[in-house]
Amino acid sequence: MTHLTVPFDAADTGLLVVDPYNDFISEGGKIWPRIQAVAEANHCVEHMEQILKAARGASLRVFFAMHHRYREGDYENWKYIAPIQRAAWHRKSFQDGTWGGQFRAEFVPLAGETVAQEHWCSSGFANTDLDNLLKRQGIQRLIVIGLIAHTCIEATVRFAAELGYDVTVVKDAVADYSDEMMRAALEINMPNYANAIISTSEVLEAISAVQSRAAAE
Repeated sequence: MTHLTVPFDAADTGLLVVDPYNDFISEGGKIWPRIQAVAEANHCVEHMEQILKAARGASLRVFFAMHHRYREGDYENWKYIAPIQRAAWHRKSFQDGTWGGQFRAEFVPLAGETVAQEHWCSSGFANTDLDNLLKRQGIQRLIVIGLIAHTCIEATVRFAAELGYDVTVVKDAVADYSDEMMRAALEINMPNYANAIISTSEVLEAISAVQSRAAAE
């Protein structure tokens, strides 16, 4: 695993929370049964909440990259549909206007936090305004948490690297459908793109240092 080598700076660091929908991370969600074993084993949701609270406490800017919510008529006129999109279409994942398509309560954005346009496939950057929103606020470094490790997290991290961002992934604040998929994402694929892949305890320590420096100034 890669390690954080440069301290975070509130001036250019943002927390990016990916897909904290009820369908993903709440009991009764459509996709929760598929990730439950992994998410409970690494305390993913608890860690996501801890990191979000810490980021808010340290005045780090918070951004949300949310998957497209299913709406009637989606994809019907598309010539080509990726398999992951077809699956979401059939399941009506994150259906707009339903509980499953809402933010889990602990992750509802606060006033001043930024929600990017919904992404249609996996990357939070592709065909959205996320890059523009980050750059408008001077963000160059991202702490990434959320779902799913080998799809939306990995695709977003890859795209961020292509755009020149410094990316830190929190390995126990993401989850996947199996341990094998988690290992592939965190140990094989994402180390090529993320400059750091660290634990919740490590990122909380780094965020706490940001808050301490701000208090001392």
